[in-house]
Amino acid sequence: MERIERIILVVALALLGIACFLVLRPFVSAVLWAVIVALATWPLFCRLRVALKGRTSLAAGLMTLGFSLILVVPLALAAIGAVHSAGPALKQVREWMDRGVPNPPDWIANVPALGPWLHARWQVFADDGSQLVRALAPLVDPAREWAVAAAAGLAEGVFTLVISALIVFFFWRDGDVLSARMQRMMERVAGSRASALADVAHGTIRSTVYGILGTAVAQAVLALIGYALAGVPGAVLLGIATFFLSVVPVGPPLLWLPATYWLYDRGDTGWAVFLAIWGAAVVSGVDNFLKPILISRGSHLPFVLVLIGVLGGVMAFGFIGVFIGPTLLAVAFRLIDEWTSQPGLPRV
Repeated sequence: MERIERIILVVALALLGIACFLVLRPFVSAVLWAVIVALATWPLFCRLRVALKGRTSLAAGLMTLGFSLILVVPLALAAIGAVHSAGPALKQVREWMDRGVPNPPDWIANVPALGPWLHARWQVFADDGSQLVRALAPLVDPAREWAVAAAAGLAEGVFTLVISALIVFFFWRDGDVLSARMQRMMERVAGSRASALADVAHGTIRSTVYGILGTAVAQAVLALIGYALAGVPGAVLLGIATFFLSVVPVGPPLLWLPATYWLYDRGDTGWAVFLAIWGAAVVSGVDNFLKPILISRGSHLPFVLVLIGVLGGVMAFGFIGVFIGPTLLAVAFRLIDEWTSQPGLPRV
């Protein structure tokens, strides 16, 4: 009889776990992001709580307000700006297609292997604009579908941030109790190394979030300034795209290089030179000196893991997965390295 009761209890707990997962599944990304933000900003919260003489709820409320003002509100405004910027950007594309494609530069033909073919195809489009229209026609519907999906994803990202702002308040407020519970759970799993592994995970999350998010914000703001000064249409939309593409080292040039060519094509050579210098030295240059400052050496991820983290994070969690994916892989990477390391052996 006792064995039957134990089996019933196990089955009941399993069903309860499945039911809880089904309830929480729509909010997994919000919960993960709230955990990451809470851990990354915990030292700041502790200092604020001390300054407020131990009033934990007030400190958590102020931190939540700051989180909303720094991330939620700007992204919501950016989403609205992206909608307004999409119209002018499409208008510029139509004007560019109406003007026709300029003749290809001579150096294209000298490119090894594909040069002559590229030069010939470019010349066809330059001589007959209708050829370009016919070539791009099959891409119109996929592009429209992608634009709708991107808008829906951006709206979902804003919603996720709003929910995460609500959740992170309770993580800050009850963080001490939750930390003690997690510590005991880790001690049962990892034994005496639980504290060291927890410190590694905490430090990796902080440095990765500071590096990825800090660099993304800096590059997005600088790119927006450059596009706005150069008069590139859709500057807000391009700034938002820079924010998400900054996670990948080659991301920002995918935006400022075409914008530079667009300026050159319309005759604004001076602004084209300015944007090329601004993009290479300022926007892309930020990644070379700011990220190493914000990310400690121990949390660096191989490029392939960063790329997988970004792509997998977006597919799993939407736009916010751009930051969740690499952070989770960074934590797993450092924990595995710490767990499997032995004295005298080099770390990864």
